Amino acid sequence: MTHGFHPRRPRRTTLAALTAGALAAAAAAAGPVTGLVDEDPLESPKPALSPAPPAPVAPAAPVEPSPGRYSPVRYRDSRALGVPSAGLLVRGTRLPARGALFATWDPILRRTPNRRWRRHGTDDLVRMLIAVARRYAVREPGELPMLIGDLSRPRGGDFGVAYGIVGHSTHQNGLDADVYYPRTDRRLSAPRTAAQVDRRLAQRLVDLFVAAGAEKVLVGPNLDLRGPPGVVVPYPNHDNHLHVRIPG
Repeated sequence: MTHGFHPRRPRRTTLAALTAGALAAAAAAAGPVTGLVDEDPLESPKPALSPAPPAPVAPAAPVEPSPGRYSPVRYRDSRALGVPSAGLLVRGTRLPARGALFATWDPILRRTPNRRWRRHGTDDLVRMLIAVARRYAVREPGELPMLIGDLSRPRGGDFGVAYGIVGHSTHQNGLDADVYYPRTDRRLSAPRTAAQVDRRLAQRLVDLFVAAGAEKVLVGPNLDLRGPPGVVVPYPNHDNHLHVRIPG
């Protein structure tokens, strides 16, 4: 039961049927991707093995909404191609930098908000995140907003260590997102250790994502968070955040 969250009919093309060339052809056939900033040198660094660094660019005008103002979500009929560990994202929908009930966290710069090129996903993923943030606020009135980390890059693809020391082996096709556990000291930032995690509130988030229809929720092995076997899975390096994956 999804308690009000109704994802669209899955449209993912499985990787088994796609070669690297076919992935690119499928993306081209889906139509052009416009209005994105993946190549902005101020926002999206090139991989570490790029032949030459980009030329210096003058600081751009602020692109994020000012405090207290939130950008509306522009849903784009997104498509997830391939699988989370080897895929692409077509017409990715960008999660706003912040909302009334959530904030975003940059795990590399260790600050809020997260950079815009790190927070694209499918329409269904963005809808689920916002819906769970709303339900969390209702169930836990007075608590800080839900803190969301990385989703995918605007067009998906590699999101490894070339894009920050905390690389991802998945997050490639817009179906994955990281959500940081609430802290016992009520600071709106990522916990540094398992001891800083408010486990009751962390369990609340796990339960809400399961109820919303998450396919997988990876959690810290040192937190004793519970859920349906095969859906909620203890996994290394997840003691400060949960990793949610939706069906593709």
